[in-house]
Amino acid sequence: MKVPVIGESVTEVTLSEWLKGNGDYVNLDEPICEFESDKATLEFPAEASGKLIYVAAEGDDLEIGALVAKIDTSAEGGSEPAPAKEEPVAVVEEKKELVENKANNAQSSATYATGHPSPAAAKVMAENNLTDVKGTGVDGRITKEDAEKAAAAPKSAPASAAKTESSAPAKPASTTAFSRESSRKKMSRMRRTIASRLVAAKNETAMLTTFNEIDMTGIFKLRKTYQEQFVEKYGVKLGFMSLFAKACAKALMEKPDVNAIIDTETNEFIYHDYVDISIAISTPNGLVVPPVQNIESLNFAEVELSIKALAKKAREGSLTLAEMTGGTFTITNGGVFGSLQSTPIINRPQSAILGMHSIQQRPVAIDGEVVIRPMMYVALSYDHRIIDGSTSVTFLVRVKELLEDPTKLLLDI
Repeated sequence: MKVPVIGESVTEVTLSEWLKGNGDYVNLDEPICEFESDKATLEFPAEASGKLIYVAAEGDDLEIGALVAKIDTSAEGGSEPAPAKEEPVAVVEEKKELVENKANNAQSSATYATGHPSPAAAKVMAENNLTDVKGTGVDGRITKEDAEKAAAAPKSAPASAAKTESSAPAKPASTTAFSRESSRKKMSRMRRTIASRLVAAKNETAMLTTFNEIDMTGIFKLRKTYQEQFVEKYGVKLGFMSLFAKACAKALMEKPDVNAIIDTETNEFIYHDYVDISIAISTPNGLVVPPVQNIESLNFAEVELSIKALAKKAREGSLTLAEMTGGTFTITNGGVFGSLQSTPIINRPQSAILGMHSIQQRPVAIDGEVVIRPMMYVALSYDHRIIDGSTSVTFLVRVKELLEDPTKLLLDI
């Protein structure tokens, strides 16, 4: 069993987790381990049925084609049932009881996967502070459905447990004051890739950031007026991201330099007559930026549905390499975490990125009067090698103009 070719740009992966134990019998196409590449986590299925023999260990960095494990195909085992034979009812009942007892004592024969959550399940468990979840997946592995059921279950403890706890003598609370302990944790492959690309973006681009602010009153009014009709027709809410994406797409078509990239090998600018906007999505393993293609040609509902689908896949760890590739511009929304201002880093090889931030009620002067309006700071980081200062400023002003008067965006003027 060798590391397969995963993608054109992937030359190395990390063996993040074994799903089957060393020496276990595995069936053809049964997942035996998970690989973590630069962009996604992938399951590795068995290529034959037999006894699994480890060669690589968890945490090992493996090149494409490197040996991962061996499968002894001469070993006996498996889960295929023998031909059925008629047996007396008493024997059938006895066997049924044995099977139930075996299931109740499954812990004694648990494999490595027993009690280990999948990446999607681990996220649900972390969000709901769950530690003890019973797995119903292969070999007792905790699936996303298991975690969601545990999260939805009543939080109250059984009465007997509460009584035992109340009758037990009180223990002094442990304290970590003045602790001098430290720990180490290996960086995941995705985190290492993110780190190296961020450093490269800072070191290899002439990056500057320009700021502006947007009065969100018009957007609030638009969403309040048409939200129910929009949901009823399309089955998805009209969010801020689709409005910002469409505004940016229109401005990008008008300012092609912001939508272009630099080919450093040939010293040429590459311009695009389409807009693929990468949407920054936070996941337990790090930030991913899958693109929504041809946003200039999509309507608002199509953009919302595309973003929703990509976000779901990203948080479940099921994004494919194809879905992670490409993009001519990026939008990141730090406002969902409470950020008021920031200077986002360019997503190479793109030339610009727009940062959205928190919406706050602030006093502003309009027609000589001070009024309170919902305001958002926006930031555009750009590569000054291809985008001039005047271009970056006029681009951001155009986005501001379209969002403050969304009618222009809807009428395409």
